[in-house]
Amino acid sequence: MTLGFGRYLLAGIAFSLTALVGEPRAQTEKPLWEAGLGATVLSFPDYRGSDHQRSYALPMPYFVYRGEIFQADRDGVRGVLFDNRIAELNLSVSASLPVDSDGNDARRGMSDLDPTFEIGPSLEIHLWRSPDQRMLLDLRLPLRKAIAVGGNFRDAGLVFTPKINLDIEDPLGFAGWNLGLLIGADYGNRRQHAYFYDVAPAFVTPERPAYRADGGFGGLKAIAALSKRFDRFWVGCFARYDRLEDAVFAESPLVRQDHAWAAGIGIAWIIGQSPETVRVRD
Repeated sequence: MTLGFGRYLLAGIAFSLTALVGEPRAQTEKPLWEAGLGATVLSFPDYRGSDHQRSYALPMPYFVYRGEIFQADRDGVRGVLFDNRIAELNLSVSASLPVDSDGNDARRGMSDLDPTFEIGPSLEIHLWRSPDQRMLLDLRLPLRKAIAVGGNFRDAGLVFTPKINLDIEDPLGFAGWNLGLLIGADYGNRRQHAYFYDVAPAFVTPERPAYRADGGFGGLKAIAALSKRFDRFWVGCFARYDRLEDAVFAESPLVRQDHAWAAGIGIAWIIGQSPETVRVRD
């Protein structure tokens, strides 16, 4: 299967959703929308548990929208279903990269993995704010439906990723910079884990026995992201670490290591913005 440009563009969009941490918390007037275009360089394992790492250079759209219901900002793209100073109920999205199985020793001879798109509700509980509003600690509880996006759309299961997130504005006195720190766990149902870790009888080899993944705990993750919005451009970077030692699929022959690293850096130029402004709430 040929891996098309559009699939890798999806990965660039995924980076822009996870790494935009550049919106300040204080109340201020901001354009209703801002748009730009840039590039990102990413390094990811083929999948969590793979011992094959790939690097990508991709276009990266930059888009910020500050509507009352639909928003796209440092927290990703979401629909704000409920919002007060204690909790928010949002509509969240995420994505995963495609995998060319012929380029992966563990999966060689198996079907390629299409990229997945995830969408679902996320309950975010505000646990603590610093008096100056420069630090915010949240408990985030996203539950998303995963869909494999290839020649057709296929059900790729459910994903639940509870996490603690700390946003820090002007970390260590670096004005204008924003730091996001996250630690959490991954859970998936049987269909989600089967998509990445099952080995069907048709793909059994002497080195790759049949395997059927269960649903449940899918490992721990930690993410750090840093960004800054300048006058006409935005820069950001992130690093992610996954620990899979106690994951329910850890015994899959497709899991070659119990940890994984991912990282990325991007830059985007702001091409245009709305003349209409809105009040950004802290």
